[in-house]
Amino acid sequence: MRPSGRQLDEMRSITIETNVTRHAEGSCLIKCGDTHVLCTASVDERVPSFLRNSGLGWVTAEYGMLPRATHTRMNREAKRGQSGRTQEIQRLIGRSLRAGVDRVAMGERQIVVDCDVIQADGGTRCASITGGWVALRLAVNALMKAGDIKTDPLTDHVAAVSCGIYAGQPVLDLDYPEDSDAGTDANFVMTGSMGLIEVQGSAEGATFSRAELNQLMDLAEKGVAELTAAQKAAVEG
Repeated sequence: MRPSGRQLDEMRSITIETNVTRHAEGSCLIKCGDTHVLCTASVDERVPSFLRNSGLGWVTAEYGMLPRATHTRMNREAKRGQSGRTQEIQRLIGRSLRAGVDRVAMGERQIVVDCDVIQADGGTRCASITGGWVALRLAVNALMKAGDIKTDPLTDHVAAVSCGIYAGQPVLDLDYPEDSDAGTDANFVMTGSMGLIEVQGSAEGATFSRAELNQLMDLAEKGVAELTAAQKAAVEG
């Protein structure tokens, strides 16, 4: 039995509210159960120096957690400096989103996706990627509406979900009680057409088998299909 009472292959409730900030070209608030992340996408007509005069666009990301997003208050990273965890997560978000972008069609501009965790209950990086894509989609829509981009540069949806071995059973979409006690913890980043972008998996206790990895993959595909459906409903609603 899972602590939440969910079935082994059952996702937490997913809601995505769009256009939640006034100034960003794209924004959304994604809620995956009790994990809530504010995602904004900002268009910059300049690119990093290593891309100048290349004709290529760039998508990058920044990630952070509010001081009381977790059970106990954390100091702001602006005060203490970014942790290695934060740097790793924001690089993952950027890599993941770029995998669904035609950077030639995007033109020589940059879109920065900011993911700010308001409340954390496991899976914050996955929620950031899933919500970050929605914010990116809305920002690209604004560029296309303005005539700044002629061809849609987004080639597919990008979403992410966690899976793991909890109490000896493969489960989908770990919340914090499961994540903190899982024997195996894995994050799957995929496209809407089920192409793999990145897999992060590790055994926290005993090793896991190839058969169990296949079970986690099957669960991840089910979860990503549900997430991409939620993304589609959000941007088309």
